[in-house]
Order: sequence, then structure tokens, then C-alpha cells
Amino acid sequence: MHEALPPSPGSSPWSLRLPGRGLPANSFALRRVTAPGPLPPLLGAGGARPDPSPAPRSARLRSQSARLCRPVRTCRGRPAGPGHTQEGVSAAGAECWHAWAGESPAPRSPGPAAGARHPRGAGHLTFALGQSAAMADPPGCCSTCATCLLCPYSCQWITAKKEKRKGLRTTKYDCSWFLFLFCVFLFTLVWLYFAIIILNDFHNFSEFIFRQRKLWLDWSLVLLIPTAVLVSYSSVLLVLALCLQLCGQPLKLHWVHKILLILTVLVVAAAFTGLGIKWAEEWKSARISLQATGPFLHLGAVGGMTLLAWPLASFIYRTRSTGLRVFLLLVYCAAMLALYLAPLGITSPCIMEENQLPPKPALVGHRGAPMLAPENTLMSLHKAVDCDVQVFETDVMVSADGVPFLMHDEELTRTTNVQAVFPERAALNSTAFNWTDLQRLDAGSWFLERRPFPTVQSLSPGDRKEAAEQRIPSLEQALEAAKQSNISIMFDLRPENHSDYQNFVNVTLGVILQSGIPLQQVLWLPDGFREDVKQQAPGVQHVYGRKRFENENEPVLHVNLPYQDMSSEEIRQYRQDNISVNLYVVNQPWLFSVLWCSGVSSVTTNACQVLKEMKHPIWLLPNSTYFMIWIVVDCFSFLIIIWAFVLMKKCSHRRRPAGECAWKGSFPPSEPGSACGTLPDRV
Repeated sequence: MHEALPPSPGSSPWSLRLPGRGLPANSFALRRVTAPGPLPPLLGAGGARPDPSPAPRSARLRSQSARLCRPVRTCRGRPAGPGHTQEGVSAAGAECWHAWAGESPAPRSPGPAAGARHPRGAGHLTFALGQSAAMADPPGCCSTCATCLLCPYSCQWITAKKEKRKGLRTTKYDCSWFLFLFCVFLFTLVWLYFAIIILNDFHNFSEFIFRQRKLWLDWSLVLLIPTAVLVSYSSVLLVLALCLQLCGQPLKLHWVHKILLILTVLVVAAAFTGLGIKWAEEWKSARISLQATGPFLHLGAVGGMTLLAWPLASFIYRTRSTGLRVFLLLVYCAAMLALYLAPLGITSPCIMEENQLPPKPALVGHRGAPMLAPENTLMSLHKAVDCDVQVFETDVMVSADGVPFLMHDEELTRTTNVQAVFPERAALNSTAFNWTDLQRLDAGSWFLERRPFPTVQSLSPGDRKEAAEQRIPSLEQALEAAKQSNISIMFDLRPENHSDYQNFVNVTLGVILQSGIPLQQVLWLPDGFREDVKQQAPGVQHVYGRKRFENENEPVLHVNLPYQDMSSEEIRQYRQDNISVNLYVVNQPWLFSVLWCSGVSSVTTNACQVLKEMKHPIWLLPNSTYFMIWIVVDCFSFLIIIWAFVLMKKCSHRRRPAGECAWKGSFPPSEPGSACGTLPDRV
């Protein structure tokens, strides 16, 4: 319903009411207050102009009225709020009214002085403005989209009714929570990166947990699933916040989300703390991984920060705080400058010319092919031979009756059914069993039951049957299989702290010499009694688990180290000095690629079937190509950022901020805080 205003003395008996309660946002109406008959609305509720009064009017005035009295389209769903419904209209509205009434327009008045209250009457126009700019729906953001964005972020169902939208605006407190959300997202993203990197060594972690708790579980899933949930949650909230900012909606983060974000930070911080305490060498793995991912992380960071320019520009052009604008611009520019210059500090061995690429490293089967067969069995050795490995790496122990056999753990519980066969002796050391008892144990069924690797599920029925029939092999059997397959065998003799260790060395050497295998195919790892080994079997190749010393009497020809302990520069130096470098355990293609580019001689791996198929490093870039990509990406990013700020500035000019009259050329405010002036009383 149109609201009738009482006429003021000396004013016209007509009152023009602009959009407010009960009127559409694109219409206004004129109603006679005291005259006996109401004048037809100037513009109907549908926006169409009805026929004017039958009083005579000239064609010129009719045409002028049609031009000037077009409906002014405002943002839909912007109801009036306290301090935002002002009485007044621009001079263009006054001219529109006088053209309709057939009167000469009154001279434009500057309006009452600030603080003077204009009397309510038919001599002025009432215009309903929208709420604050924080709740304004900018062009292109419909109320449905705004509702869909606000509901999951603020946990409130916001409708177009002004009662539901009162008081919703972004405060400094809300901005601080948005900054916290952004930091949480980065924090979880860094942890996701670490989780992916440490997957290369996670089988060792599973073995460690089993030795401590006697519980076997694929802990990689326990790591990745919660990590993916935390990253997805923070990512969705961040995307919602950015979309809300672009749509001009308030960033009212619900308290439930705030609590969950704090819990996310605590969980990730605890994970990092545990990693640093119990698995500190993985920090070195992360450093090595940057050599493989550094160039791509740089491109991704530049792209992400470039896209961030859109919501940042929108926020900067919306806020009225000059200090906040300058601060955000300085921080953003400093971050982009650091990213643009980051390649100056990025080094990777895979940034080289194609003709400089070293030969592909040889593969050493870690306990054979443990992803395809039970570890330290003859089946595992044969599967490793099928993967073109050149060395079979294993661990040797000596039974109570002096028979060397293949076994990694000091206890038999993980890789045999000793708990079922000898339940009272299951916790004893492996060396406490004689060879006859060891032959009664099943060394393959555990592989099918526990599935230490996902590849177990893809085994053929024949392989499953063969795996279930595996027994603990003796060193003599392994040497015979290695001799027939023409591969080398490298082993460590355990346990080194045993009181009868020297006897273990002598017994093992006796088996090697009696097997008939060429001694150059035997790689000796144990450090204990190495001089005795050199005297009894001078042809055996000695592999050292340490780096070479300066001024060493006897040159070191073979070293076997964890991949975290050798830098790319050291690998190149050892290669130049003709020292063979074997690094363990390398399972992921990205790590194998980095070590390949560095020039390592061989790697010990669980995934020989995967590395066998690699004919080339994952990526290899010449310096000139990488330099060109760097420059092009930085320039393209800079242009997009400039475009984003220019475009958002134009959009901000088109968009009417809150408190500004929709008519151009408005009068000065008639009241303190009002945006639009009022027409003279003559109207």
C-alpha cells in the first residue's frame, strides 16, 4: 500500500513515495493527499507508466516526462534500515515532477542546512535506500546465490527480508577470523605436503608400530584420510569466504566453524611435533622433496596469489580505512615480489640439459620384491630378478645349530606363524630356534592376510598359492638362487650385539665359500670383524655404511647410506671419484628421479616393479627453458593482477555504495547521516 503523507502549508497536495515497504524496488508512486480524487500512479507497481491526467498537456512535456520519469533500478532485496530511509530526491526527480504537473521547475535549492529537519509533507519525496554496503548484493550476485553462500559459512538461513538481514556486516573481528582461516588453510596444506612426502618411508613406520604394539595396520590410510578431511574443510570455508567477499556479503563465521578451525590447528601442530620428535629424519626428506617439487610449487603459489587479487581488490575498494588499504597492499606486493624472485633460490638437479643426464641407477631389491612376494623368501628373490634388479639385498641370522638363514626381525612374529606353532617361544630371538624348528614355520601366509602393500590385492591365483607355500630360506639356498640368476647378493648379519657374533661371521663366510658363487657377486655390509673377512675371502666386495674419511688408508669403493644422508653435491663428488653410492629405501618415482639426476649409482627399493618401468626422470628442464617459463609466468601474473584491480575499480564505480542516492546530482543531506537532499516545499 502507498503511504499518504499529510500536506504541509503552502505545498502541493501531492506526495511522491519512492520504493519502501510495500513497493517494488524499481517503482515509485504519486498519490493525492487532500484532493477528492487520487491521481493515477506515475509508475505502477509493474514499472509501466500509466496514462496521465486528462488535463491538457503539450506533447513536449509528455515526452520529457516519459524520459525523466523512468524507473530507477536499485539492488533488489535491499530494504530500508535505520538511518538509511531519507526524505528527499535529486534535482532530476524534481524536474520529473514539474514536467508531469505542467509547472515550471523551481530553482534547485541546496536544501536545509546540516542538522535542520525538513518538515514532513507533500512537498518532498521519500526515498528508501538499501542497507549497508556489507550487505548489498552487487550486480551479478542474486539473493539465492548469497543465501547459498551464507548458509554453510554463517550457519544461518538469510532471506531477502530486512528483518533477517539487520546488523549483518563485516567487522574487524570478522576480518581477523578470515585471516585465521587463511592461515589454517596454509597450515593444513603444508601438512598434506609432508604426509605425501613421508609415504615413501611409511612402511618402516608400520613395522615400528608392529614391533612396539604387535598391531599391523596400513597406517598410511590413517594418516592420509584425516589429512584430506582437514584440508578439504579449510579449503571449502576459504572458497566460501572469498565468494562472499566478491558478492559483497558479510563474513560472519559461525562459532562452530571457529571451534573446528582451532581444533584443526591443534591436531596439525601435534602431528608436526610428533614428526619432529619420533621421525626427525623426515625433515631431511622434505628438504630433498623441494628439489623435485620446488619449480612446480613456485608456479602454483604464483597462480594462487594471482587469483587472490580479485577478492583482495574487491575488499580494498569496499573498505573506507586508508590505513588498512595501504597495509594490505604492502603485504600483498611484498608477497608477490618474493614469489617472483623465488626461482633465484630454487635449485634442482633435474634442471639440466638432456645430454648431461647420468645413466639410470641400478635397482637393488630390498628383501627381494616385498610388494610382490613375502619378504626374504625365494619367491621374493625370483620376483626381484623379474624386475631386472642387479642386487638382492637381505638380512642374515644364524640358527641355534649354526645354519645361516634369511630373516630381518629379531623376532619371528611379524613374518611367520610362530605364535601358532610355538606359542610359548614366540617372543624369543630368532637365533634361539634350530633349523629344524624354523623349517616348520609358514613364512608366506602372513603376506596374504595382512597385506603389507596394496599390490597384494592384484596377485594372481598362482602367485597367491606360491606365496602361501613359502618357508624360511637358508643362506645357502639364497646363494644358489643368486648364482643361477646371475645377480649379486648384499646382506647384513644380525644381531651385531650378539655375544657369539664372531662365530656368526665365520659360519657365514664358510657357507659363502662352499656355495661356489663368484665372490665378486657377494657384497659384505657388516662392519664387525671386517678385517677377518678380507683375509678369509679377499674377493668379497665390501660396502660401508658411512661416508669416507679424509686421508683414509684404504680407499672406500662402495657406500650404502639412507637417501637423506647424501646431498646432490656429495653424490656428484663421489661419482667423480669412482665411488659407488647406493641409497635406501627409495620407493617413490619423484625421489628416484631426483637421485637419478644427481648421479647415484644404485638405489635399494621395495617397488622394483614401478622403478623398472621408468625410462626417464619424471621431469627434466634445461636452464633456458626454466628461465623462460619463470619470466612468462611472472609477467602473465602481473598483468592479471593489474587487470583485476582495474576491473574491480570500475565495478566499484558502477555499484552504488550504501548511503548514496540512486539519483545523480542529489542535494546535500537534509539530516545528519542522510545521503539524499530534499526537494523544495514548492513541490
